[in-house]
Amino acid sequence: MKYYLMVAFMAFSLSVNLTSCSPDDPIGETKQPETPNEPDDNNGNTDNPMNNNFKISIGEVSFNVTLENNATATAFKALLPMTIDMSEMNGNEKYYYLPGSLPTASSSPGTIHTGDLMLYGSSCVVLFYETFSSSYSYTRIGKVDTPSGLSEAVGTGNVSITFEIQDKE
Repeated sequence: MKYYLMVAFMAFSLSVNLTSCSPDDPIGETKQPETPNEPDDNNGNTDNPMNNNFKISIGEVSFNVTLENNATATAFKALLPMTIDMSEMNGNEKYYYLPGSLPTASSSPGTIHTGDLMLYGSSCVVLFYETFSSSYSYTRIGKVDTPSGLSEAVGTGNVSITFEIQDKE
């Protein structure tokens, strides 16, 4: 009888554990609620394409980035401006762990492209400077519009990168 009770308890415990976490919700981390809509441009217009852009500066070189239309990109943009020291990894990416989590909707892109700006997990911002295949899952934040020269700009080691909202022209 004790054996059957123990098996039943273990089965119940296992089923509770398996249903309490999903792959997008790492243990010990919680998703933050979506960030409210971007402020308008004083004309009631929130669809201005400039609202979906920002720039990254690496030394004297700047690149324009177009944001994805998702909660992750909105939350990331709310953190700007910021200058961060990004670490080198694998000869194809620079990464930085944010102090907090961003909303996620991860998927496996299959191919990572030069200029992709993505979120790994819920707090690791990754800027890819080479194209390659990957089975890892990421949430898209944005993409460098013209990534030509990005690899040379970020170099082979750690690098300081400034992310800032573009001025309206």
